[in-house]
Amino acid sequence: MSTAHINAAKKGDIAETILMPGDPLRAKFIAENFLDSPKCYNEIRGMLGFTGTYKGVPVSVQGSGMGMPSMGIYSYELITEYGVRNLIRIGSAGSFHEDIKLMDIIVALSASTDSNWQHTYNLPGHFAPCCDFDLLMKVKQVSDRENIPFKAGNIVSCDVFYEDDPDWWKRWAKLGVMAVEMEAAALYMNAARLGAKALTIVTISDHFVTGGRLTAEQREKSFTDMMRLALEAAIL
Repeated sequence: MSTAHINAAKKGDIAETILMPGDPLRAKFIAENFLDSPKCYNEIRGMLGFTGTYKGVPVSVQGSGMGMPSMGIYSYELITEYGVRNLIRIGSAGSFHEDIKLMDIIVALSASTDSNWQHTYNLPGHFAPCCDFDLLMKVKQVSDRENIPFKAGNIVSCDVFYEDDPDWWKRWAKLGVMAVEMEAAALYMNAARLGAKALTIVTISDHFVTGGRLTAEQREKSFTDMMRLALEAAIL
């Protein structure tokens, strides 16, 4: 029953709960370091996907690629073709505020966007994409139990990585938007439209105020607190 982008052989090859890092190598890192008996079910376009167990519970992890179109494709096929019900994005983001520092974890209560994604729904207004409350409460429970702190609020999902205006982000920051990434809004809208649950957790890898940034290797391998937070929430 493979799709154009996922070649898992059958529905049961992918768990109902899935973690979705943008980087497929981060998916591989999670599978190899956190899951028991992981099996690779997808290699199309190098977008690796694995299913294993975490503390005895089936969990999958699937790279989503960069940007809303890529996230939209993978999350749509996972929900509609493979029966995935809980999707947790675990990614990186750029901070807009001095007090939100490198390696801080943010949970996206909502995802503003500059994308025209929602044109497909032909709405008579503007949709406000938000996370699933049950998944949010599970993350909060794990955070309290494991002492893994996070901040929560609005983030923005943008289509353009290299903006022409160097001060573009300041207008979002004025409205209290915490950080920028490129996938959450599409995930939240797909989940809302298709009746699934979604949550985005990001670790700050870049800082618009201080100019600080993590290396590519740090992005791939050092976000272990975020990974544990998502995995523990996934099995509650």
